[in-house]
Amino acid sequence: MANQTLDSKTPKFKEHKGIKIGIWAFTAIVFILVTLMGWKGFPRPETPPSFTKALPALNALLNISVFITLISSLIMIKKKKVTLHMRLNTFAMILSVFFLLSYVLYHITNQETSYGGEMKVLYYAILSSHIILSGASLPFILFSYYKAFIGNIEGHKKIVKWAYPVWLYVAITGPIVYYMLSPYYQ
Repeated sequence: MANQTLDSKTPKFKEHKGIKIGIWAFTAIVFILVTLMGWKGFPRPETPPSFTKALPALNALLNISVFITLISSLIMIKKKKVTLHMRLNTFAMILSVFFLLSYVLYHITNQETSYGGEMKVLYYAILSSHIILSGASLPFILFSYYKAFIGNIEGHKKIVKWAYPVWLYVAITGPIVYYMLSPYYQ
């Protein structure tokens, strides 16, 4: 990562078009994969590996960890501790990668679990907003990280103004969805 101060106005490195294309391509691949996993005809094993039953709880733990890391990152930048802020954001990205891998593994090996509680409207409102915002925010989270990485702090700040609160929302609603759905996992 570029050595940054809070008043960096000029990017330390030039933006590469290939990285931008890569971010959009990665986003498209994730979108297609998640869409396919939601398809009822998606082939899944008759008996999923037993360890995959623990993945929803792991996913909730990873999301809570991302949430705490993002809050810590905000505190550090407010205290002008830029290096720690950058490290925390990198850690949040790593946790998010582990979450995505675990999420995909669970959903390609297990049947969909339906909510059976009395608060269906609330559950589906939280779930649908979580899904839509996680997909919509993904490229912007990646772009904001990339802009900070190359030293384009102004570009990073412009994206983070709205991407950060959305990422926080997604990170906290994931565990809420898990908690509401947990009695119905098989």
